[in-house]
Amino acid sequence: MKTNDWDSLAGTFDQEADHGLLDPVVRAAWARRLASWLPAGPSDVLDLGCGTGSLSLLAAGLGHRLTGVDSSPRMVERARAKLAGTGAEVLVGDAARPPVGDRKFDVVLARHVVWLLPDPAAVLRHWAGLLRPGGRLVLVEGVWNGTGIPADRLTALLAPLTERVHHERLSGDRDLWGKDVDDERYALVAPVRGTRRHTEVVDVHLILRRGSEVLLARRAGTGYADGLLHAPSGHVEDGEDVRAAVVREAAEETGLVLDPAELRVALVMQHRGPGGDPRTGWFFEAAYDPARPPYNREPDKCSELAWHPLDALPDDMVAYCRAALDGYRAGERFLVHWHEDGDPIAYEPGGERRAVALPVSGARTGRVHHIELWVPDLAAATPGWGWLLGELGHVPYQEWEHGRSWRRGDGYVVIEQSPDLAPGAHERRRPGLNHLAFHVEDRAALDALVARAPDHGWRLLFPDRHPHAGGEDRVAAYLEDAAGYEVELVVR
Repeated sequence: MKTNDWDSLAGTFDQEADHGLLDPVVRAAWARRLASWLPAGPSDVLDLGCGTGSLSLLAAGLGHRLTGVDSSPRMVERARAKLAGTGAEVLVGDAARPPVGDRKFDVVLARHVVWLLPDPAAVLRHWAGLLRPGGRLVLVEGVWNGTGIPADRLTALLAPLTERVHHERLSGDRDLWGKDVDDERYALVAPVRGTRRHTEVVDVHLILRRGSEVLLARRAGTGYADGLLHAPSGHVEDGEDVRAAVVREAAEETGLVLDPAELRVALVMQHRGPGGDPRTGWFFEAAYDPARPPYNREPDKCSELAWHPLDALPDDMVAYCRAALDGYRAGERFLVHWHEDGDPIAYEPGGERRAVALPVSGARTGRVHHIELWVPDLAAATPGWGWLLGELGHVPYQEWEHGRSWRRGDGYVVIEQSPDLAPGAHERRRPGLNHLAFHVEDRAALDALVARAPDHGWRLLFPDRHPHAGGEDRVAAYLEDAAGYEVELVVR
């Protein structure tokens, strides 16, 4: 309704208890303010302490659906008469506990009500519970001759309920009052937290790899999942990004001082624990450095740190950590793991609460799915290949009578002693596969692998030209196992 249309409603305003709204200038000023405070489209407005319904009538004129509440039957009678024909409902009741049952509203509007309440914090919480998702409180208050409620106090009362408070000073607008005023008069518009948008705790977890093993901590004295194993972990704090958080948690729990450049995102998982709220966990992978062994820095929260094989994880683990590590081992990157209330926190072998893998966008056509090497002696080949692939970040994936596999991402490497294997040794210089090549992060990592390779059945090829056997502009190592299979390790 346009401002000049309010003149046609002047006859409906009662001469009493209208707070000056009989004046067309005052009425138009309040109509403009309400239009800015209320939602743009038609909405359900609960006007508490509505008096004779003057603000309700203005809001109804803007197209909103009004429910008014006032404790005075006389006021309610006048409001009903004033709002006749608008579809509004006016109820006799306490504004602090309005008699609206289970109904929900888009706006709770109150003018000069909060300052009268004996327990305003409790009433504001109740009013917030009357709002639909996206709802807001619109509160008009002030301080007159030393009585009332200051804006800073009401803002503090709203802080637990809202993400932000919009403060609008009203004292300087003489059209609202029909005169100049010099006391404190204001409006607060507060979208209520939890009804506006969903928020989640963000967890961070460290998957510290020592070859094919991972470090786990046994919880103790925390009050949650005590006695169960879990990866070193914690929560993101205000002002932190997820990498800074996992670096901090690793230092606090294990004494490791990690450089963010050492971390790789392993997977992200949304999880809901039994009886809890959803949360999102970031799992980061880092490589074990013998020069920096982890140790238990929080004996009051952790009874032990121990290494466990990824392909034989213990059952006495926190369920969502076990689900994440199983997904990591399978090469998944995004998981959802959802408990129902009453489910156990501990992992249940064969239980129903399994993680659901979410597909990653991007065409898979053309990517390497797996590489399969047939070896003459599986038992002899497994230790060397298992060590090397583990050091390169692959995790044990499959095991059967004639073969083993190790996975990284959505691809894996198989070694197999097939019953169909033809006689004869592998010779890389004959037609067929010559070698496999893998990335290595840097020269220090390459040198460490080359130094330890002989202990695991690998010998360095072309030692006189190492590490430039592939050319002066290329840093790489060429290794060969006892069966003659060659692997090239290339520094990025």
